[in-house]
Amino acid sequence: MKGFHHSCLLTCLSSRREGTAGLRSSWVLVEEKRNGRGKTERGGLSEEKDTRWKMLSSGVCTSTIQLPGKVAVVTGANAGIGKETAKELARRGARVYLACRDVQNGELVAREIQMMTGNQQVLVRKLDLADTKSIRAFAKRFLEEEKHLHILINNAGVMMCPYSKTADGFEMHMGVNHLGHFLLTHLLLEKLEESAPSRVVNVSSLAHLLGRIHFHNLQGEKFYQSGLAYCHSKLANILFTQELARRLKASGSGVTVYSVHPGTVNSELVRHSALMRWIWWIFSFFIKTPQQGAQTSLYCALTEGLEVLSGNHFSDCHVAWVSAQARNETVARRLWDVSCDLLGIPVDWLMMAAGPKRSLKQTTQHTLPK
Repeated sequence: MKGFHHSCLLTCLSSRREGTAGLRSSWVLVEEKRNGRGKTERGGLSEEKDTRWKMLSSGVCTSTIQLPGKVAVVTGANAGIGKETAKELARRGARVYLACRDVQNGELVAREIQMMTGNQQVLVRKLDLADTKSIRAFAKRFLEEEKHLHILINNAGVMMCPYSKTADGFEMHMGVNHLGHFLLTHLLLEKLEESAPSRVVNVSSLAHLLGRIHFHNLQGEKFYQSGLAYCHSKLANILFTQELARRLKASGSGVTVYSVHPGTVNSELVRHSALMRWIWWIFSFFIKTPQQGAQTSLYCALTEGLEVLSGNHFSDCHVAWVSAQARNETVARRLWDVSCDLLGIPVDWLMMAAGPKRSLKQTTQHTLPK
């Protein structure tokens, strides 16, 4: 526990310390001035707090691209980073699907986003990533409803759960965070290819540094530690991203894919761990808001000219360093094969989804049009 406790502290601070990863940060003393309405102004935002030291991340999506006519799916969009990501996509005019397990809460969030953005094309669909039947049902309905899909944000996740299994017998972290999104991407890839240029964003974490892919214990039945199980699943996200990018490039599909570390964010993700909730409270000044945490996902989904960096990992809107394990192509390919076997899908499903060759115009058009 002592070692893991230290790793938790490292995670809380690390998104601001990785100079070699292209991450930037600065201590900023912000002067607040009364605005005459009993509130104060801080950097253009109203606050009711006194002047204080605050660490502000420099990672901000500055793209001004608009998305009328575009379709996006965001998993786990009823709270936290997912909600903020969906809100911004809706603000830019996209038709946004909130893919979440709690439909009732999702409907409340959808109405909130509609009111805030004026965009009524915010829809809620049931998606339980811990059940492959639910994933397939979501994909089937989506494919029946929509002719296009331009942006897929694989955002949902679980963290530090007590040992449990999904409906299909997968360890919960690996099942939800990796295998669930692996299957969802498989089911939606043909639509992404038909809509190219299109993008997939997989939300990973700096916690991948502690991750290992133990193929002999992928379901945690021989040994299990909840914190490390989360790390393993986040490593799997990066390996999946790199292998998917490699295969997409070989097929000339026009679909690009990126993994992101959102930073240490104040969200519901730590609900299963009293220790992590305490650490989050202690380091609250260092922790990003969900809106700040969504910036790198938005950057990878929207920034023009990013296609040449498909397969890369990003943090604070910059290409980020990943561990040696995350760069292991042999492990990435084996994980792909094992994931396909566990989910009962063909290993070469990407080539099967590609179908007939696209026109030269489709395959050379790289950026999301304005």
